[in-house]
Amino acid sequence: MTRSRILLALLFLATALLVTPPASAAVTFTSTAVNQGGGNCLDLPGGSTTAGAQLRAFTCSSGADQSIAFTPVSGTSDTYTIATRSGQCVDVNGASTADNAAIIQWPCHGGTNQQWRLVPVTVAGTDRTFNLVSVGSGKCVAPSGGSSASNTNLVQLPCATSGGRVWRLPAFAGGGTGPGTFTNPLSQHGPDPWLTYYDGSYYLATTTWNSTVTMRKASTLAGLATAPDQVIFNLTRPNGAGTMWAPEFHLLDGPNGKRWYFYYTAGREPYDLGTQRIHVLESAGLDPMGPYSFKADLLDPTQDNTWELDPGILQLNGKLYLLGTFYNGSQPMFIRPLSNPWTASGTRRVLSTPTYGWETVGGAVNEGAEVLERGGKTFIVYAASHCSTPDYKLGMLTYNGGDPLSSSSWVKSPNPVFQRSDANGVYG
Repeated sequence: MTRSRILLALLFLATALLVTPPASAAVTFTSTAVNQGGGNCLDLPGGSTTAGAQLRAFTCSSGADQSIAFTPVSGTSDTYTIATRSGQCVDVNGASTADNAAIIQWPCHGGTNQQWRLVPVTVAGTDRTFNLVSVGSGKCVAPSGGSSASNTNLVQLPCATSGGRVWRLPAFAGGGTGPGTFTNPLSQHGPDPWLTYYDGSYYLATTTWNSTVTMRKASTLAGLATAPDQVIFNLTRPNGAGTMWAPEFHLLDGPNGKRWYFYYTAGREPYDLGTQRIHVLESAGLDPMGPYSFKADLLDPTQDNTWELDPGILQLNGKLYLLGTFYNGSQPMFIRPLSNPWTASGTRRVLSTPTYGWETVGGAVNEGAEVLERGGKTFIVYAASHCSTPDYKLGMLTYNGGDPLSSSSWVKSPNPVFQRSDANGVYG
């Protein structure tokens, strides 16, 4: 019926197979660095301005000597230069790769011995904990000899997840090789989730089954679990007054520049499946939370004769397309060209029909199409079989060139890319 749970599965698919999560985007921030072995802070002795001064682990204070600035290295998602109070950079002395090479400050030059990867390390009872890994040597900043004592010089040593090699960055503001940890479910009542990371925050919208369109916002994935749902729009139009399903929102070019376009399915009240159609809202500015105004009904211009669900957006070869599912005896996936984010420029074309056995358990269904891109390739991941069964799966189409409106331009994988695992207690 709808694409329940497909987006949460796509989060893991994107991480493991196709794309780097946008949550890992690096940003500039200033923080202390607290060693988890002894509780001391990375410190510039006496606020020295001397090139070559060795840094140390010292009793934490609120002083400027322990405030360090992290600046992302261009083209990376987890790598930074780190500047001390003097404006010089944290440096592996002599670009050494040897154990116990001194960690010093030195005039910034951008070399790999002044570049540091923040590699997340899980530490029970706290957060924002990392190895500080030298790009040049692959080794980690640590107190000499693994000491937990204050006033211990810093050196590089082989990386480990033990306390002396791990630093907490209390003001860490995004980036790293992963999005951190969180516990599922983020919401007990949130089918058809759509999740976007934008300008330092996560935004989540889900099916409401009523006349409200809601969204929640948090700075972390874990924070979404307790973030309040905020009503961003109320549905009042007779042909789309309720049963709001399968929302998603995209930042697209409009007549007044970039705007968020919020796509959703809704129909008449009380619930009437046959009237469910795709609609779109437009934001007033660049805030994903709106405000929004109604923009259009995205009806098929020549075949508005059945319900259509699960809108998705494909941008390919400079053109815009709407993806969705409809009913014609079974439930195939369709594609329709758009002349702008709210206007169809042609009728729907069948892109994928449920023909494999794994696509027809409980019902012949292809729905919930979502676009993923990696390495110059374009993929469409979709849900197959009926969502009420434990055999709800994810299939995949791969674009092979040609007209995106033609099913021959897409190659369907013969087997699902995700499916039930009885051994692990994981089901559709």
